[in-house]
Amino acid sequence: MTIERPRKPTGHQDRQSECQRAIEDRLLELYGEAVAAGWDEDEVFAAIVAIADTTQLAMHQDQLLSIETELLKAMKKRNGLKRLRQAHLSH
Repeated sequence: MTIERPRKPTGHQDRQSECQRAIEDRLLELYGEAVAAGWDEDEVFAAIVAIADTTQLAMHQDQLLSIETELLKAMKKRNGLKRLRQAHLSH
């Protein structure tokens, strides 16, 4: 089964729903195969969602690392300011 190419340009308001329609049959086929193999429907849906989340996170790992780095810098800066404040108050 071939997935259709997008007809709408990137950024078009209907592109997301077009993508959903394009992959729906394949996803339902996968779902049916998993249920036929003995997995519960809820397990299959949960697995599909978890895989989608994990994949999206992995694809955006660079962004997450950048955010984590910035958070660590902010925490170090905050801790440094706390130490300065404490030193100032103790004098």
